[in-house]
Amino acid sequence: MTNPAVGLPVMDVPARAERLRASAEAAGCDALLVTHLTNIRYLTGFTGSAALLVVKPSSLTFVTDGRYEEQAAGQLGAAGVDAEIVIGRSAALQQAVVTERIADIGRVGLEAEHVTWADQHRYATEWFPEAELVATSGIVEQLRIVKDDGEVARIEAACGIADAALAAIAPLLEKRPTEAAFALALDTEMRRHGADDISFETIVAAGPNGSRPHHAPSQRAIERGDLVVVDFGALVDGYHSDMTRTIAVGGPGALDATQARMVSVVREAQAAGVAAVRAGANTRDVDAACRDVIAAAGWADAFVHGTGHGVGLDVHEEPRVSWAADATLAPGHVVTVEPGVYLPGHGGVRIEDTVVVTESGCRPLTRAPKS
Repeated sequence: MTNPAVGLPVMDVPARAERLRASAEAAGCDALLVTHLTNIRYLTGFTGSAALLVVKPSSLTFVTDGRYEEQAAGQLGAAGVDAEIVIGRSAALQQAVVTERIADIGRVGLEAEHVTWADQHRYATEWFPEAELVATSGIVEQLRIVKDDGEVARIEAACGIADAALAAIAPLLEKRPTEAAFALALDTEMRRHGADDISFETIVAAGPNGSRPHHAPSQRAIERGDLVVVDFGALVDGYHSDMTRTIAVGGPGALDATQARMVSVVREAQAAGVAAVRAGANTRDVDAACRDVIAAAGWADAFVHGTGHGVGLDVHEEPRVSWAADATLAPGHVVTVEPGVYLPGHGGVRIEDTVVVTESGCRPLTRAPKS
């Protein structure tokens, strides 16, 4: 097994803090305390489970505990991030470091979506009693929406692992495994191909279970004539893939007329959605392209979720692709297109690709056959 991240383009991690400073200034912050670990990873390359990052106009201070002294130095150094690294061997010492670094700051930004009520009270009364706290919303996540070449390459590598794993494991369906056994085999195969982990709990929903979009794999044996919804992904160097394929066990000839029509309609809807993805497109229009096909088939009420979402360091991130969203796609956005039809008694069909937006359209990153 080889490391799929070896040889991929280098990510420009150091430039991210400078872009964040501009965003923080626009939000009225003199400094920003980053506490969400995924955002800290994006800004520094650090992958540990405990850290704080103080972003000031001309400096970065990275604070962690003694478990990560060597790891922090190695990972921030490898990423080329110029930051002061401070090891606080207790929570009190970490607080003291952060408080000292922000002592001269008037307005301190916090990540509103990632700070609890208790955290906010503690910051206001104990950490920064003299400062004005500013609730920022998605200030790092907005930077993460547009992926650089290195990020796209990692997502594409994860997609390639998922493609290869499904190709290797799909013949197992002829042996009629349980949903749980097939999911385990698929997860194991992704790791065998070099995945660091799975992106999320793999969904395998066969036969009548397919009408539940997020069905957890069970001990039900997969049977001839089942439509099997397989939704899964691989993780490479922190970046996710996400793909769904619906497999007809026994081939198309084993399906009844309703099931065969479900497959045809969803395949057409998914193709229409992918064709609608391009720079400048509104994500609502991509959703509508899928939804209109399914509605014309008489199954509008059977498409019960949004059409897609962004993919990156989180498997679900901005921009959202749904009737309720209002985002404009741009080059470097990575999104999924995943319409579905779910009919109790017949099962479900969902087809999903991860694509990267280009000026003229999009480029699929997942390439497993849809037949």
